[in-house]
Parts: sequence; C-alpha cells; structure tokens
Amino acid sequence: MPSFPRSRFFLTVLATLFAAGAASAQSWQAQTSGTTAELRGLSVVSSKVAWACGTKGTVLRTLDGAHWQAMQVPGADKIDFRDIQAFDADTAVAMGAGPGEASRLYRTLDGGATWTPIATNTYADGFWDGMAFWDKNNGILFGDPVKGRFQLYVTSDGGATWREVEAEGLDALPSEGAFAASGTCIAVAGTNDAWIATGGAAHSRVFHSGDRGRTWRAATTPIPAGAAAKGVFSSGFANPKEGIAVGGDYKDKVLEGVNGARTEDGGATWTAAPVQPAGYMSVVVPVPGAPKTYVAAGLAGSGVTRDGGKRWTVLDRTPVNTVGFADAASGWAVGPKGLLMKYSGPALH
Repeated sequence: MPSFPRSRFFLTVLATLFAAGAASAQSWQAQTSGTTAELRGLSVVSSKVAWACGTKGTVLRTLDGAHWQAMQVPGADKIDFRDIQAFDADTAVAMGAGPGEASRLYRTLDGGATWTPIATNTYADGFWDGMAFWDKNNGILFGDPVKGRFQLYVTSDGGATWREVEAEGLDALPSEGAFAASGTCIAVAGTNDAWIATGGAAHSRVFHSGDRGRTWRAATTPIPAGAAAKGVFSSGFANPKEGIAVGGDYKDKVLEGVNGARTEDGGATWTAAPVQPAGYMSVVVPVPGAPKTYVAAGLAGSGVTRDGGKRWTVLDRTPVNTVGFADAASGWAVGPKGLLMKYSGPALH
C-alpha cells in the first residue's frame, strides 16, 4: 500500500468528509415550478415525465425532467387538487379534495390541453382523501367516513368511470379519518392489495385489502393518534408483504416521538420504526428498482432507509409535502408555495 505524508492524509480525509457533507446537503435541487400554489400531489412516470398538482386547480407537467409547465384546469380555480395519477405524458387524473362537491375528479388525454370532469362526490359530508392505481386500468379511491363508514370507489377503465363499493370492514372509529396531505394515504402493491392509513381516533390504524377493496381488515400501529392532527398519514409498500407507514402531528413538525412503523406481513402487525429526521412525515414511498429502499418526507424534511425501515439517514431538512421516484436516481419533491425540487444526490440503493 503506497504511503504519503501524514498532512496529506488528513487533507484527503477532510476533503472526503467535506464532499460527503456537500452531497448530503445537496440531495435535492430546486426547480422552477411557475406557481406559488401549495403542491401536494405528485405522479412520476419516468426520469423525464412527471406531473404535480395543488391548490386553485393547479397542475404541473414536465417532459424533460428539467422544465415544468404550470396550468390551471378550467372551472377548477377553487378546487384543491391533493392527488394526481399520470399514466404517460398525455394522460392523467387529478383529484380535488374538500367537503362535498369540492371532492371531484378531472381527466386529460392530451397533456392538459383539455380536461373533462369525470366524477363528483355526492355526499355533503364526504371528503375524498386519495387514490392509487394497480395498473393503467384499475384504480381505487377513498374518502372520510360517511355515516360511520369510509367511502370507497374503484375504476377499471383508467379513471374514466368510477363505481362505489359497499366494502366490508371499513367501519370507522369515533373521530377517525384520513389525511389528504400527500396523495399517499392510500397505497397499492402487486395486483390486488391495497392499504388505507388513518388517524384522529384513539389509535392510528392501517386497513388492508387483498381483494381490490371488497373486504378490509384494520391493524393498530404504534404511531400516536388521539387528536385530529395526529396519526398515520401515509403508507408505502414495495410488495404485498413489506411496507412502511409514517405520520405524526402536522401541527408540530419537529415533535419527537414515533413517526414511523414497519410491517413484514402485509400490515397485519406493525413495529415502531422511527424515521429520521424526527418529526412530522406526510409521505413514504418505495424506490423502484431498489429493494427495501424507501424515502419518507414531510415538514420535518426527508430521509431514506435502505433496509426496510430499520435504519434511516437524513437527506435534507427542507419542508415538503410529498415525493415520488422513477428509479434510484430520479425523483422529485413538492411542497408549500410552489416548492419543486429534483433529487440530485447519489443513487438510492
């Protein structure tokens, strides 16, 4: 092994540490969004194509991964888009969240040049929370309880039409609800499995369905609830068995405590898995192509685990609402006041 003077050795070590610190500090690179809307929905199609959405009927799209076009859906200027599902550069479904008819869906087939209203919540006391798709045709949407039961809808034609499902096992506890904070309070994996994350009640829970929403079973998680602002805000699954749930208290972004949990049995049982950075987390997503790797984020910042949630590393402390990845090296984050960032750190695997 070649030797060199001790001073050179220390300089090399310091340079290496500085470079590592710089890389950590630059995990996300700001991009121009062209809007000041609060952004909460994000759908990543590829390393080049992604869509985002937010308040005042705002939708964003990129076709090259670098430049974004901001648009407003006609007639939706008072709609708060909290979730969006994109299938390619031209096709997307945007979900508005709010009381009663403020919860609605719009669909575009031409890259946002035109939008078609496709569904409206008919329950005055309803409130849609999120949607997810197993494939380009089959998807699921759910909302807060109406008459003590969570709302549930499914589509089999890419979101063009939806039908309500009288599902078994979706009875809500007193004060229980979901959080339309990131579009990820509902998650899917495989071809049939789905999960719903809740809070607000005495206990936080995650509901699991193995038959595309017809029947559900709820499991309690170690993430604290007991107040309207506390509970599980998101879950993400790499496969039908392994997943992570995150949450906290959105009124206290740096509150210490259990803000994450992990499961290896499809959500039947959950083990505490505190996420770093500590504090409120609104989203967790599996990273495609990187087994056991997840990114969690929220107003406390963002972190990554490469072992299914056992250990976490801080990526950044910039407050965000949601994240999404195309692969281990390509992803975005969106947040308050039009915040838009692209992942620029080392590959997450």
